[in-house]
Amino acid sequence: MRAIVLTETGGPEQLKVTDLPRPRPGEGQVLIRAQAIGVSYAETRIRAGALPFPLSLPAVIGAEAAGEVLEVGEGVDRDLLGSTLVGVTGGVGSYAEYVALPAALTCPVPDGVAPAEALAAAAPGAIALALLHRARLDGGETVLVEAGTSSVGSYLVRHAKEFGAGRVIATASSDARRDRAATMGADLVIDHRSPEWPGELPDVDVVFESVGGASARRVLDHLTPGSGRMLYYGLLSGEPAAVTAADLMERGVTIIGCSGPGWSGEVFGTHFPAMLARLASGRSSAYIDRTLPLEEAAEAHRLVENRAAEGRILLIP
Repeated sequence: MRAIVLTETGGPEQLKVTDLPRPRPGEGQVLIRAQAIGVSYAETRIRAGALPFPLSLPAVIGAEAAGEVLEVGEGVDRDLLGSTLVGVTGGVGSYAEYVALPAALTCPVPDGVAPAEALAAAAPGAIALALLHRARLDGGETVLVEAGTSSVGSYLVRHAKEFGAGRVIATASSDARRDRAATMGADLVIDHRSPEWPGELPDVDVVFESVGGASARRVLDHLTPGSGRMLYYGLLSGEPAAVTAADLMERGVTIIGCSGPGWSGEVFGTHFPAMLARLASGRSSAYIDRTLPLEEAAEAHRLVENRAAEGRILLIP
């Protein structure tokens, strides 16, 4: 089969088209013929060596895929054979024609939804729904969505008022992205290209923190004392949020870490199927910038890394 192998960390040119044996599904896994493969910003950071990778190199990277089930491993319902599923690998192996997925981390693609649409929306939309539930908005609160046109941020902006937000503030890096965030429901959009952007914030009740680094500490200064909360789920800057326990005590606010096994179980056990149901009913949408052939994975990484996409980049084998 054709696969994209990361030979060593570095630039996009380290992603090589390679012929590999077709994998076999292990216990609890399904093997799919991939019809759509997701490319994420985190994967560009793995490729660059800025984030850890669980396998030694060379290896196939990639976490998301959708396609037809060809084989099932031990302990998996054989009725899944021939069905179309969307799911995640757990972090490795999806940049390929055939992908082994843990059956527990998959969902059926609903009737009327294309595999590419399901792939584009399911994981980021599920994360956004999990964050909105975890935020426990009670109506009328002001929320900040960092990177408001990112894969997860787009769904946070779109659905925040449905979950009780009164005012939505988003950050974005270009005029086009700021216009898009406003169209999706943001009441105020701030240009986060300037390191001084947190100074433009009013007081906010809830922050969906995906950047990390020093800006997270500056955003904390604008959280409502006593009741403000920061939901920390990403580090697009490549650095952990520079927030200490003393910072939290000073303002009496809360930081909620959204990661780990319990969090993953909530995202994929509850919100993954919920997001697909929203997609099928028209209550949400898939944001796809473009699709590229599998062989153009390096170009996909360049587009994602340079923030050149207005929606998700997908690879099609």
